[in-house]
Amino acid sequence: MNYKELFKTAMKLISSPAKAWEEISIEEDRQKVYIAFVYPMIGLCALSVFIGSLLTNGWGGPQSFQIAMTACCAVAVALFGGYFLAAYAINEMRVKMFGLVSNKALVQRFAGYALVVPFLLQIITGLLPDFRIIAWLLQFYIVYVIWEGAPILMKTEEKIRLKFTLISSALLIFCPAIIQFIFNKLTTILN
Repeated sequence: MNYKELFKTAMKLISSPAKAWEEISIEEDRQKVYIAFVYPMIGLCALSVFIGSLLTNGWGGPQSFQIAMTACCAVAVALFGGYFLAAYAINEMRVKMFGLVSNKALVQRFAGYALVVPFLLQIITGLLPDFRIIAWLLQFYIVYVIWEGAPILMKTEEKIRLKFTLISSALLIFCPAIIQFIFNKLTTILN
């Protein structure tokens, strides 16, 4: 796993999404998104939440470790499940709303790289929880990242580009958030 390349890709998607999507579209390895981007980012998000939780709650004993592990698992499950749920929903939307051909691998690739904004914000808020409100506002930068990537990687026509961008953005923002909310509620109930 090359973390230098991981952050280079993430920064490129944030700073110049159109150029980054062009590079992603010509990648030979279609499965690279999982091993080289999504899974390491989920791991970094979970690690940052774990460390941030220990820093916030202290190192007082088994209770603080349990809280940190629970928060870490909630983020990992939410991002992992939210990624696949959003990718599935985007693929179904493409087929049912826009009459396009189903292409799960392409949509998973698109969704994985488009989640760069939530991934980076989760890493920051994991370590610095006081920035959560600012992170929710910055979360909507994903709309621009998807706007730039839709015609390049997904070959979305101009007439459906706005609708595709808004729905995809909503799915990629809210699927992980809903899963995390449910996971946290279940954890509270089952404890």
